[in-house]
Amino acid sequence: MLPLIVVATHAEAERLLDLNARVIVCGVGVVAAALATARALAQEKAGLVISAGIGGAYPTSGLLPGDLAVSSEIIQADLGAWDGHQFLDFAELGLSVLPDSPHAGQFPAWQAAPEVARRTGARLGPMLTLSSVTGSLETAALLETRRFPGALTEGMEGAGIAHAALLAGVPVLEVRGVSNAVGPRDRPAWQIPQALAATRKGVAAALEVWLERSEL
Repeated sequence: MLPLIVVATHAEAERLLDLNARVIVCGVGVVAAALATARALAQEKAGLVISAGIGGAYPTSGLLPGDLAVSSEIIQADLGAWDGHQFLDFAELGLSVLPDSPHAGQFPAWQAAPEVARRTGARLGPMLTLSSVTGSLETAALLETRRFPGALTEGMEGAGIAHAALLAGVPVLEVRGVSNAVGPRDRPAWQIPQALAATRKGVAAALEVWLERSEL
C-alpha cells in the first residue's frame, strides 16, 4: 500500500508528483480535505496519510519562511463556542467529533513523526487547523500561548485529513513548509517557493521513514 499525500492546491502537488506515493488535490478547507481524503481511502487503502502544504508559522514558534514543521498533534482549533471573551472547546462543552466516543478534534500524529523531524532538522509540535486564516497578532497570541501552547503552524486542511484517516484506521502526519508569519496579512512578504521546497523535503523524509519501517 502506497502512502497517500493530500494537498490543497495543484501548485503544492506539482512538487510531489514524482515521489513514490499517491497524491491528491483536495481543495481548500477542512471539509473539502476530509471528504477528499475519505473518498481516496475508500477507493484505495494507504499505509500512511500525509497532509502536506505551505502554511503560516506562529510568532513565538521560532520558525521563519522556508523552515519546515512536522506535527506532533493535529488540532482543529476553531471547534467550540464563545462565551463572551472566553472560548470553550469541545471537551468543556461535552461535545465530540465522533458519534460514540469523546473526541475534541485533537488528533495524534504518526508515531514516527519525531524521526522525520530529526532527519530534516524540522520543528516538531502541535499544528492547528482553522477555517479562517488568523489576521491579527492578538488572535495569534491567544491561539499559540493561551489555548495551544507551543503551536507551530496554522493551516486549513490538516484536521480534516486527520479525521478521515482516523476513521479509516490509518496513521497521519502533517508536514508544512513555512511561507509567512501568522498575523496581519502581508502577502508580498510570503516566500512560497522556499516553503514549497521545505514541504517537499519533509514529505520525502516521511516517505523514507515509512518505507524503512514497512520493510521491517
